[in-house]
Amino acid sequence: MARIYSEMKTKLKKNDKVKVIQGKDKGKEGNILSFVPKKNRIVVEGINIIKKHQKATQMSKGGIIEKEASIHITNVMLVCPHCSKATRIGIKYLDNGEKVRYCKKCGETI
Repeated sequence: MARIYSEMKTKLKKNDKVKVIQGKDKGKEGNILSFVPKKNRIVVEGINIIKKHQKATQMSKGGIIEKEASIHITNVMLVCPHCSKATRIGIKYLDNGEKVRYCKKCGETI
């Protein structure tokens, strides 16, 4: 039976610094490298490292390589660049009509 995934709306962006709040890498921090929107997952630098057995080709050497696997979006929180704490993200509009993200803990724009 096939799983039906619904794409979550997220306030995270590429290169945001996030902290893992659940799983084997709990407490670690890293930057977002990419998104897998259909499965609500992200790839974070240095988090969820797996070993992959790669067959040798003309282009690359074979062997066991280590790479980052994806982690579910709900298992991470954004780290505020101002207060350096894991926080929720809010959205507000500035006087000129620009839409910005802000830290719910310190109130600074991200």
